[in-house]
Amino acid sequence: QVQLVESGGGLVQAGGSLRLSCAYSGIIFRINAMGWYRQAPGKQRELVATFTGGDGTNYADSVKGRFTISRDNTKKTVYLQMNTLKPEDTAVYYCYTDTTNWAGRREYWGQGTQVTVSS
Repeated sequence: QVQLVESGGGLVQAGGSLRLSCAYSGIIFRINAMGWYRQAPGKQRELVATFTGGDGTNYADSVKGRFTISRDNTKKTVYLQMNTLKPEDTAVYYCYTDTTNWAGRREYWGQGTQVTVSS
């Protein structure tokens, strides 16, 4: 089993910044993908930014140039630095991973952290 614990959400004014953290634990043989999704009220969950094998990254067009995904393997933590936040970035942000261990290949989600951007 893999556990993901997010932190760092909160309320911020438009133009401000937040950094989300996702600490992961458990037995992992290989991380196939890891990153962040978000879900706004009444909308489907959407990709924000992910690592896609090795050091490859993938960003939603709406956050390119404003958000940066990074990781610290020694701390087993993935970060999402969010700058120049907009009200439309308001959502619950979820940490996600696609991993392989002795149980096979599975997807895991964190519990989510609320980000609210006021105008």
